[in-house]
Amino acid sequence: MSARRLLPGNPEPLGVTLLGGGANIAVYSANATSIELCLFDASGVLEIERLVLPERTGAVFHGFVPGLEVGARYGLRAHGPYMPSEGHRFNPAKLLVDPYARALDRSFRLHAAQQGQRADGSPDRTDSASVMPKAIVTTGLTTWESEYERARTARSGTGRARAQRPGTSWSESVIYEMHVRGFTRRHPDVPSPLRGTCAGLAHPAAL
Repeated sequence: MSARRLLPGNPEPLGVTLLGGGANIAVYSANATSIELCLFDASGVLEIERLVLPERTGAVFHGFVPGLEVGARYGLRAHGPYMPSEGHRFNPAKLLVDPYARALDRSFRLHAAQQGQRADGSPDRTDSASVMPKAIVTTGLTTWESEYERARTARSGTGRARAQRPGTSWSESVIYEMHVRGFTRRHPDVPSPLRGTCAGLAHPAAL
């Protein structure tokens, strides 16, 4: 569907990262056989290009897309086994939203075309692109991504380059895990009906 040639790119950071002359895209999937990047026109309706990510490092599919710019609309399609009994329901007819996207062009609305399986258990091959939100390529790099970009551009070409880890030592790093149920159930300012729920975590008192 496209003659554009992608470069290998880098497996990190995940998502779409704008760099000089284009963007790196990295998508995690332990069981997919290939991942496609689907580009759409400005309306987010017409699919204008479909690009197979050319490289895989571990469970991350990745590639560098020359010419990809701010404002581009995109989605993902994942190819892989369709074996519901083993938990695999890959269906490239269903457009996926990049979980690392910073912006979407519309809100989610349930539609029959989004169903991945028919009543008889067979995969539904209806293309869902027309009813799915599209991710929007944006700027606004984080500090970690800025370090990644500097490390990448310091090397020649746009091929593989190891990203630099954040400059914080493990002895000074804190990994914090919060359990939604426990946190909100014990928070005195979260309304009682919302305690123990994600809605409770979204309440201003919790935020």
